[in-house]
Amino acid sequence: MSQAALPLFGDEPQRPLADRLRPQSLEAVVGQDHLLAPDAPIGRMVARRQLVSTVLWGPPGCGKTTIARLLAERVNLAFEPLSATFSGVADLRKVFGAARQRREIGQGTMLFVDEIHRFNRAQQDSFLPYVEDGTVVLIGATTENPSFELNGALLSRCQVFVLKRLDDTALRTLLDRAEAETGRPLPLDADAREALTAMADGDGRYLLNLAEQLQALPSDTAPLDVTALVAQVQKRAPVYDKAQEGHYNLISALHKSMRGSDPDAALYWLARMLDGGEDPLFVARRLIRFANEDIGTADPQAVVQALAAWDVYERLGSPEGELAIAQAVVYLATAPKSIAVYRGFGAAQSSARRTGSLMPPKHILNAPTRLMKDLEYGRGYQYDPDAAEGFSGADYFPEDMDRETYYEPTANGEEAEVSRRLRHWAALREQRRR
Repeated sequence: MSQAALPLFGDEPQRPLADRLRPQSLEAVVGQDHLLAPDAPIGRMVARRQLVSTVLWGPPGCGKTTIARLLAERVNLAFEPLSATFSGVADLRKVFGAARQRREIGQGTMLFVDEIHRFNRAQQDSFLPYVEDGTVVLIGATTENPSFELNGALLSRCQVFVLKRLDDTALRTLLDRAEAETGRPLPLDADAREALTAMADGDGRYLLNLAEQLQALPSDTAPLDVTALVAQVQKRAPVYDKAQEGHYNLISALHKSMRGSDPDAALYWLARMLDGGEDPLFVARRLIRFANEDIGTADPQAVVQALAAWDVYERLGSPEGELAIAQAVVYLATAPKSIAVYRGFGAAQSSARRTGSLMPPKHILNAPTRLMKDLEYGRGYQYDPDAAEGFSGADYFPEDMDRETYYEPTANGEEAEVSRRLRHWAALREQRRR
């Protein structure tokens, strides 16, 4: 090579390991067989050589961009990549214009839009005519739930495929490929190798970046144990967006684990949320809701415990106050469950809407004026504490409405005793009605 042909700043830097190991065929993609296998949805489309516009939804580092590029190659489409983060309407116009020209000579175009959820509504709408008439096959990639982030009109023209975070088997395959590419084993003992895959948290690109850091260590480096590995590489921050779907998924998991009386799973999801940066006060508020909604009168102390956890956290802050939230989570998970109040209130609301503005019966109305007394307000009222057994059996529903039952306590926890009392009062009420 002549002096003039040399790169301006010396030798061209080597491409990153993750780029060098990018799969060159769909068969080499790991962890997504549920979509790419011959009998899977995308595999069948490839076999027919008929791609439809698609949204690939999955976590970072699971292969969305690679799959789109390989699909274009496999069905002989021109590959036009755009990032919604850096592109605008002008860029889209250029792509659509070029796609029209290709179409005139019989060449199709795949428009790949990374982070497609970052396009606003008007930008998303601009895809519609070109997708509908086949000018482009749109492949959008997103880490966010398309149901929340993409226009309904665009979604109706696309199939949504969910990519999985890479499991341990797929991550181990990537490590094997990294060692084969570099010709050098990673300087890790068996436990550290497992810890490395755990650090990646399902992100193949991140795993290969970690492997590249380790390959840069001196060749005579002794195998690292877990402690030494952690000292060498940066731990990955948990994938958790407090404003997006991950936020709702994890609070749902916490709520349902407590409802299912599984304190261990509940503590795990609590730890995941707090480790991901969730506001502990958000969790505290959800615990109070849970105590009322899922436990209710089966254990009236549940809401007291939840309120106490909120109060303790506000007084102590993190991390000490988080223990009070954890204690409340365990209490709620192990408490007896009942949604009898929740259901009863819902039934009462429906009844109230149906019956409109019926007046209360006169005997339970106060009569502070002579006119109201003359109209028989308060006449015949029975003061229950003075009645036999502290129960008068009077009817408190509107006079033009039959008695209805909304609250039906369970046999769980404190509600068992509430149920016994209600049955006793119902029997007294029936006796005194005769």
